[in-house]
Amino acid sequence: MDPAIYHAHHSRHLEDLPFWHWLAMNYPGPILELGCGTGRVLLSLVKSGQLLVGLDRDHAMLAFLQEQLALPDRALVHLIQADFTRFHLATKFKLIILPCNTLSTLSLEQVHAVLMYARRHLEPTGVFAASLPNTHWLERLPRSSDAEQEDYFPHPLDGEPVQVSSSWCRDENTFTVSWYYDHLLPDGIVDRFQVSAHQQLTATDQYLQAFHQAGFDQVTCYGDFHRRKYRKSSSNLIFIASPDNNLI
Repeated sequence: MDPAIYHAHHSRHLEDLPFWHWLAMNYPGPILELGCGTGRVLLSLVKSGQLLVGLDRDHAMLAFLQEQLALPDRALVHLIQADFTRFHLATKFKLIILPCNTLSTLSLEQVHAVLMYARRHLEPTGVFAASLPNTHWLERLPRSSDAEQEDYFPHPLDGEPVQVSSSWCRDENTFTVSWYYDHLLPDGIVDRFQVSAHQQLTATDQYLQAFHQAGFDQVTCYGDFHRRKYRKSSSNLIFIASPDNNLI
């Protein structure tokens, strides 16, 4: 997917940013963001003035993010192209985050790998945090939906409108969301492309078991970005985990 389109669409979602800032304030740097993409979260965290490392396997996404950084901020941010299920860095971090529903796109085996590598890269009093949709909530939705318009924004390169629609479908193990981007050109031609994300319907208890097996002795679950208690009816499942009993 074109990183400029991806960023123009996803950077309009701001509801989780105060949560990541709250974590950055309570666990001040250095901070590692896994799967940073084009920097929707990282570019906001730059305002904290802390040292940041962004890791992603997509070179085009990282190149776009580098271009978005203001010159004074580039000294605070280090971008690394790597697979976050098997990364090796020399730095230990006070805070490692995996936002944007990324953890739930992974198989359970990959979840175990991410948590093991995150644990190895944490300072003794550091924490790991991840946000994902609540499987119980997804399983209550209909098995499929028709495509409905959800957003509308100017194309970042030519200013022409881009209309975004989305639909979903669910089977026993996976919830798939598809976005349809219609670039509306002046001559009446519509340039359409589609992007899909596959959310694994992994049970909460399986995630918790994976955290404990990776060496996280304390795990707190929230149901939204306001840090309200997690319930089966919550739309989100947000983990904050520590290898020690030092959570706020």
